[in-house]
Amino acid sequence: MKTYYLMISVVFLKTHPKAGQPTSFISKIFSQQKKHTIRGNYELWKKRIDEVNEGKAVLDLRFWEGKPFDSKQQTFKTLKQGEVGVQKLDFTSLGWFVDDVDSDISSEILASNDGLNHFDFLHWFRGKLNSNMSSKAIIHFTKFRY
Repeated sequence: MKTYYLMISVVFLKTHPKAGQPTSFISKIFSQQKKHTIRGNYELWKKRIDEVNEGKAVLDLRFWEGKPFDSKQQTFKTLKQGEVGVQKLDFTSLGWFVDDVDSDISSEILASNDGLNHFDFLHWFRGKLNSNMSSKAIIHFTKFRY
């Protein structure tokens, strides 16, 4: 069976105003306060999540034990068939589109479900959500969907 890996940051990135401070993402995933993560390359993640939900793969949630890319990775949760989902996310001048449908979700709600407050969300994704025309993936860790 295939295993796909999804890295979860345990500290804020060095470009964030809270650089180096804990994100608490792991505990927020277990408490379901962090319902999802947003990643680039929707088509890739859709293919992977579909394989997980077909029972052909699993998705390991991991973190770096030390410096990213220069330390051991540790798996803290494995998601199997029926435990993960994916939705397409686009931002346009009209607002957020989820699965190609105009939605009424606000950036504040999206941030909260991503385990961040609005300020941290804006700085985390500064220039990344609408930096190119490719769709983003909302990878869900719960049954919640938009």
